[in-house]
Amino acid sequence: MTVNIYDDINRLDSSFRKTAEFIALEKAVIEMKDDEESLALFKSFRDLQLTLQEKQQQGEEISGEELEHAQKTAQLAQSNAKIESLFVAESNLSGIVEEVNRVLMKPIKSLYEAF
Repeated sequence: MTVNIYDDINRLDSSFRKTAEFIALEKAVIEMKDDEESLALFKSFRDLQLTLQEKQQQGEEISGEELEHAQKTAQLAQSNAKIESLFVAESNLSGIVEEVNRVLMKPIKSLYEAF
């Protein structure tokens, strides 16, 4: 008997999108996008994060000035109610993702526990 794991993954995708946590994140994203100021701040915050991550991955040093700018941008983002709601919803959804990952990794972990 052949198992098609992709059918199961597609069912999981469908179930995941129906969770209260995903729906809350979806709502938070829509509300943030509907506010031009929040959207611009979020884009700035996200772009800055990506830029700094790329620098780290390439082994480049992040200057004190860049770090200070990142901290100020993060503080501004966190003080914005719509962005903060998005962060909270994202964090709540992250718990489900971590649990799914834990369950998926369980068989692999059990293989190595035999050593």
